[in-house]
Amino acid sequence: MTQVESLFYFIIAGLCEIGGGYLIWLWMREGKSIWYAALGAVIVVCYGIIPTFQPSNFGRAYAAYGGVFVVLAMLWGWRVDRIAPDRFDLIGGSIVLVGVAVIMYWPRG
Repeated sequence: MTQVESLFYFIIAGLCEIGGGYLIWLWMREGKSIWYAALGAVIVVCYGIIPTFQPSNFGRAYAAYGGVFVVLAMLWGWRVDRIAPDRFDLIGGSIVLVGVAVIMYWPRG
């Protein structure tokens, strides 16, 4: 698996987790139809499946995914909630992406 494929799975998993959670949020917090929650639950289940396509072990894949999730959540907040990340968000997001690169893609001997 290439690094591009691996990053693709991280992004798709993140969008499923955030998107599914957001639909449940809309149901619980904003009174949307129960169908929002049902669809959100299905999408969150997809999030649980997608990381299994990563080439590494569970702990490593989920640790690295945590960093990807941080950045995707900030982007989601920026685009959906219209709250732009500040410089500290950007610095923190950069730090966690470096962590993702080290955890997943650093050559091991």
